[in-house]
Amino acid sequence: MYAPLRAAVRTATDLSPSFRRIVFTGPDLDALEAESPVYDQRIKLILPPASGRLPVLDSPEWYRSWLALPEEERGSMRTYSIRGVIRGSEGTRLVVDFALHEGACGPAGDWAAAASEGEELLIVAPCDGPASGGFEFDPGGAREIVLLGDETAAPAIARILEDLAAHDTPVTGGRAFIEVPTSADRLTIDGPASVEVRWLPRDGAARGDLLAAALGWHIAEQEEHSAESEESSDLIWETPAYSASGEAITPRATTSGTYYWIAGESSIVTGLRRHLVREVGIDRSQVAFMGYWREGVAMRG
Repeated sequence: MYAPLRAAVRTATDLSPSFRRIVFTGPDLDALEAESPVYDQRIKLILPPASGRLPVLDSPEWYRSWLALPEEERGSMRTYSIRGVIRGSEGTRLVVDFALHEGACGPAGDWAAAASEGEELLIVAPCDGPASGGFEFDPGGAREIVLLGDETAAPAIARILEDLAAHDTPVTGGRAFIEVPTSADRLTIDGPASVEVRWLPRDGAARGDLLAAALGWHIAEQEEHSAESEESSDLIWETPAYSASGEAITPRATTSGTYYWIAGESSIVTGLRRHLVREVGIDRSQVAFMGYWREGVAMRG
């Protein structure tokens, strides 16, 4: 089950112009679920409000309690993925990599950019107990994978690849395409040798163009979105097992062939998925796509 855990910044390190790694510590983190592999496991960060006082959320109904608080006392909630969990004699440490967007970063990015040792927040994370879920990477029996994402998806892609290298899986090959702001944002990923990793620095190119080109297609060709859909903060999220839109999902047989995992800015991943399913003819049961954020819109939680 997921529960809010109090944590403090142990270290904050700039990995590149666009990525900052924060290692969290604190006795509450010893309750983190021990399950491995992690893949793209989601967590939520509850950032302190302007007062600096974190809300006390110590009941099983913590989310309802959080929603009942006055807005100025809640702080902001944002979703991230686990980059690593380190267990040792000094306790458990949780590693989160933050993508610092070009321009305004939003509450979490701004907090991460300025974070220093000792600063506290709440991390809603999977704890020991009943299975928590919270991850979407599930290639089934697919032997090949294709991972596509922008800088916000880079930490999850890195964790997926490193877990594939560390555990027995049916995956024998594939490619990962990661679009980042600059050439200096290429990071080391210790993934399987059979999966090629291609960093795609925008260096001034339009967001999403390089990911689209990696699929042999161009963002400019996608259908126009309505103004309503562009401004919506609703979740864009569909996997072979779940649809955030409420659309009925037909249970899939064991996936074979190629499995596609796509994450990043909502309108970009929607267009990439549309191309794969409608134009290339990939069965939707072979595609998971997740809108991690939407440009110009404050996403919920």
